[in-house]
Amino acid sequence: MSDTGRLLAVCVVRALRPDAGSLGVTAIDKAAVDGAVRLGRYGAYADVQANRKHHGGPDKALYAYAQEDAEFWETELRAPLPPGWFGENLRVEGLDVNRARIGEQWRIGETAVVEVTMPRTPCQTFARWVRIVDRSAERGWVRRFSAERRLGPYLRVVRTGSVRAGDPISVIHVPDGAPGLLDAYVDPA
Repeated sequence: MSDTGRLLAVCVVRALRPDAGSLGVTAIDKAAVDGAVRLGRYGAYADVQANRKHHGGPDKALYAYAQEDAEFWETELRAPLPPGWFGENLRVEGLDVNRARIGEQWRIGETAVVEVTMPRTPCQTFARWVRIVDRSAERGWVRRFSAERRLGPYLRVVRTGSVRAGDPISVIHVPDGAPGLLDAYVDPA
């Protein structure tokens, strides 16, 4: 892995789904879209966060997940996991997102700049979503996902712009002494 990568897909909500959680609905079902997508202060245009207490807002505007980590889980779950399946907005390759530092900035394409703010904390909504693929996964899924330390980061949009699949991603700033993404992770289990 290096400090450059490629955007494989930009994903937005495909459908709001019924969910057993407190809101009764989830926006975790995301899918790749064709063409350019504008990234604004609150994330990818046309995307939705059902639970804005735990998802969304400027510090969690986007969620990135690495293709390399998705491939690990495809082997573990013995199922294809296309872009968006992890609830991510950005599926990337060639960039080790889990080694990122808090405050690290990435340029995507020609104009957009995003900043790593925090690791994803897996939740029970995610566990219920995973159960669609692996009926046994709900029990212990949060612990299992956390233990593998393939979390992916939430991102803040520092400079708005349009991005599309195939755009290069470059790490343009790494703050001195900043904690690593996984160092900042607090295991919910």
